[in-house]
Amino acid sequence: MQVRAIIRLARPGHWIKNLIVLLPVVFALQIHNVDAWAKAFTAAIVFCLVSSFTYILNDIKDRRSDLAHPTKKNRPLASGQLSVKTAVIEAVIFLLLAAIVTQKLSLLVVPIILAYIFLQLSYTMFLKDRVLVDVICIALGFVFRAAGGAVAIKAIISPWLFIGIFTICLFMGFCKRYSEVVTISDKKLAESHRPTLVRYTPDLLMHLITLSAGIAVTAFLFYGLSERTVAQFGTNYFIYTLPLVVYAVFRFAMLSMEGTYSDPTDLILHDRPFQTVTSMWVIAAMYIIYWGKDLLHWIHRTYY
Repeated sequence: MQVRAIIRLARPGHWIKNLIVLLPVVFALQIHNVDAWAKAFTAAIVFCLVSSFTYILNDIKDRRSDLAHPTKKNRPLASGQLSVKTAVIEAVIFLLLAAIVTQKLSLLVVPIILAYIFLQLSYTMFLKDRVLVDVICIALGFVFRAAGGAVAIKAIISPWLFIGIFTICLFMGFCKRYSEVVTISDKKLAESHRPTLVRYTPDLLMHLITLSAGIAVTAFLFYGLSERTVAQFGTNYFIYTLPLVVYAVFRFAMLSMEGTYSDPTDLILHDRPFQTVTSMWVIAAMYIIYWGKDLLHWIHRTYY
């Protein structure tokens, strides 16, 4: 039982978030480069280890406030399955493992990893209690992940891609807050669990979700239509995956507002329609990025 609790404390299910570290390999047209994949996977492993380190510290700090949440009260520390001493030892082990693996990466990646750790520790200690700043910190964490992957393979990524990552993660963060507000209907319980939930009203979150989603979709369009992207991919067909992006964004918002899932990670891991559309987008995007130019030439030869 304690072994399972130790594994749960590290939240390995949340490691899926670090897949974003691998995105630069795809968008930098390095998919056939084995060395690029090796470096990106190494960077992803480091971020997984560092993420677990920060998750454990977060759970140590929130072990009492988590008791006010309907599902978080079952976390290993909040439920008393593990002691704080055991959690601290586990956190130190994850940090040491991260330091060991980081040595296999370029020194340029180290500042990004340190900045990520500093951001997460600041969030855990006091920034999570600041309205708006808390979600911005979450979104910046994903930007650091993507930047770490890009620097690891020495790739230059379009600013529009980073803007899109930042704003779509803002969108997901505000959706999570909306889900928490819906899940914890009692105002006193909400305040004891997360003080910012009292100020995050449904109306405010609705506006923030709409705004961040709109900017994210706009950034996606600007990225797909930019001269640099069209020259790199040899076509502007990337923007034609927009309907899949819009459906995924809309479904994510709908399920979050219904309170169907308590966490975005749960939604990503368990909602079949969302997974299906995301998979379709990945396949379509990969085809366009790597074979879109051939498709364009074929269409021109056939119809012109």
